[in-house]
Amino acid sequence: MTNFIDQTTITVTAGNGGNGCVSFRREKYVPAGGPDGGDGGKGGDVVLVPDNNLSTLSEFRFKRKFSAENGADGSGRDKYGRDGAALTLKVPLGTIVRERESGAIVHDMSDGNPFTLARGGRGGRGNRKFATATRQAPRFAKPGGAGQSRAVTLELKLLADVGLVGLPNAGKSSLLAAATRARPKIADYPFTTLSPNLGVVDLGNLRGSDSVSFVLADIPGLIENASDGAGLGHEFLRHVERCRLLIHVADASGESLGSDIALINAELEKFNPELAKRPQIIACNKSDLLDSDERPALPPGAFLISAATGAGVRELMLATAAQLSKLPPIQYFTPEIVEHEAEPEGIDALRYRKISSDGEYGVEGAWLERLLDRVNLTDPEGRAYFDATLRRVGIYAKLAELGMEPGDTLVIYNWEFIYR
Repeated sequence: MTNFIDQTTITVTAGNGGNGCVSFRREKYVPAGGPDGGDGGKGGDVVLVPDNNLSTLSEFRFKRKFSAENGADGSGRDKYGRDGAALTLKVPLGTIVRERESGAIVHDMSDGNPFTLARGGRGGRGNRKFATATRQAPRFAKPGGAGQSRAVTLELKLLADVGLVGLPNAGKSSLLAAATRARPKIADYPFTTLSPNLGVVDLGNLRGSDSVSFVLADIPGLIENASDGAGLGHEFLRHVERCRLLIHVADASGESLGSDIALINAELEKFNPELAKRPQIIACNKSDLLDSDERPALPPGAFLISAATGAGVRELMLATAAQLSKLPPIQYFTPEIVEHEAEPEGIDALRYRKISSDGEYGVEGAWLERLLDRVNLTDPEGRAYFDATLRRVGIYAKLAELGMEPGDTLVIYNWEFIYR
């Protein structure tokens, strides 16, 4: 059983904002007191940070729920509550973040920059902020806003320029070891490789070439019907999707060279048709097992190599670098959900309706939700402030146009009010 984990689902919750404080200044030698309740602190964000030193999502193997710290409540003497600490989660470079339900891409963690996955709630305002010339002693404050909660799937897609594909025992791991300093586990039985391996090909170390480098990935061996879940290779086909170029490693010492190549290409086509169109270089490996006078019929443009002895590896890597120089850069996945600080919806976006013929009316919208979040309706002064705000912005006038009269019931989410 391998510890390599390249897909997992987690739930994150940002911290709630701290509540505003209701407090009044009462000092013996201060003749003019008044409200001095401070604001609550902002809730902590949940932030994903790409880490070059990670190559698996195994950190999320056993723990799947994460919460940031809540903001502290405000206090008297105009003291603000402390902001909640952000929660940082490290993920491998190249991780794709998707919404769990829709599967839509939220972010591609390939740019090396942190990404705020869930934002903490705003701190509530203290009663000092509600003091006016006509309301000099407000006895209400606003509660803190709720932190954002999200359920997402993390999916690792390796950042590699070139992917090695082929049947088990074709010699992909041996080629990776021969061309780079990577040291994957190698044995003479199928499915030696249980997880993708990365190595850097530095052509400056190969005599007669300029200093050029690229990342080479060994993708575990595919078998027939791998795209349908057979064998191990299907688990790692996603790691080929970023590769700009594929090196198709086949066993030149076998009797089915052509059919082996066709089988792998068919599996790539079934998994993702775009992969079948990806540029390929065919490397016919294990030439050291052929007799000196034996040379199989190679596909056009194929290289005959031996990863075991190094024969032909230099020429293969030089050809790979030459082809890479003509190809576009590594693919980055465009988010399908735009993450930005949206402008607050105004009162013009509110939705009004007549609920029943018994005098029930309703109104809803993002602006109204934010108002409810920040007003304490259990306090008489809070209710008075809420009522005055609805009247001031014209919500009552709109409802009157629908036919609402004094004595009718106004339903706003989970609250009911008698209109007067």
